[in-house]
Amino acid sequence: MSGRRGRISDDEINELISKLQALLPESSRRRNANRSSASKLLKETCSYIKSLHREVDDLSERLSELMSTMDNDSPQAEIIRSLLR
Repeated sequence: MSGRRGRISDDEINELISKLQALLPESSRRRNANRSSASKLLKETCSYIKSLHREVDDLSERLSELMSTMDNDSPQAEIIRSLLR
């Protein structure tokens, strides 16, 4: 690419793609090992982020349910609160 400001070189794009692939779970990295397209990688990354959001929501709901069943002054409740700090 030319020296135009704001342009990202092919090498920079390839480096960013490699970094993004490293953040995906092992199974996705194996699927992408054959150097799939950046578009496919971005779609898989978005899908992975959505699944992480669902997992966080599920865990938050489960934690809220657990906290609602225990005494707020109990040692277990204090342990959970300390973990959330």
